[in-house]
Amino acid sequence: MKCQSRTRFDPICSERRTKRPRETRRAERAQISLDKSLGLTSQFGQLHSAMSFLPSMYQVRACSRFLTVDLRLRLPRVCNILATAGCLILMLGFIGCETTISTKLPNAPVSQSPIVLSAGDVVKVTFPGQPDYTQSLKIGTDGRINLPLVGEVTAAGNTVSQLQQKLAAIYRSQLSNSEVIVTLESRVVMVVIAGAVQKPAKYTFDRPTTIFQAVMEAGGPDQYGNLAKVKLTRLVNGQQQTEVLDLRPILQGQLTNAVYVQPGDVIVVGEKAF
Repeated sequence: MKCQSRTRFDPICSERRTKRPRETRRAERAQISLDKSLGLTSQFGQLHSAMSFLPSMYQVRACSRFLTVDLRLRLPRVCNILATAGCLILMLGFIGCETTISTKLPNAPVSQSPIVLSAGDVVKVTFPGQPDYTQSLKIGTDGRINLPLVGEVTAAGNTVSQLQQKLAAIYRSQLSNSEVIVTLESRVVMVVIAGAVQKPAKYTFDRPTTIFQAVMEAGGPDQYGNLAKVKLTRLVNGQQQTEVLDLRPILQGQLTNAVYVQPGDVIVVGEKAF
């Protein structure tokens, strides 16, 4: 008996179900297994595609004696779909794999690093021969301090010892005892924290601060933040260099070498690929 198609996909003949129930069940199980392997489903006892955007990929024909299943694939269309999916996967891969040249930045321990003075630092200038001249001075935004007798002197860009030698040479002609002692009272480090953090902004630190502490000061990574891709950009010998840091071991309790922020650092927390 020939069955007429009532919908886009031929339903299984009810008469064939009655006369040949065993063969019908066997064919149905085979079809269901085939549907699952193709990512298709069966609903309401009828074999059809659950993927509405691929209605013409296959056609079920249940009109032969043994309920033959005819799977007609549209190869050009399938190839186009696979090609589109492949392009999407490649695009996501390129998005998640940013190419950044990472340069190992010099980072000596804080106790051994000569401190370079910058704007905002407070230095105390002591004159043993002239106690009245002793005072604490804050380096201005122009990098200078105002001293008695000699006026403004550039302090930013010098270490404490360099500034001390510089002032001793300047006061040699001004004082009989030209000894000058320079000490750092407080240090201000200004860095920029950006990227996938809760509070991106410019931050000022008046104490030795690590990169991890600086990121946490900015609220830590947001929901898209990736601590495995923290970019540190620093001015080294007149050139900007970038190093990519992985801060995850710190959260995992592993021992790591501390990397401290320096004036002018730019810290950018990267985003997760997905």
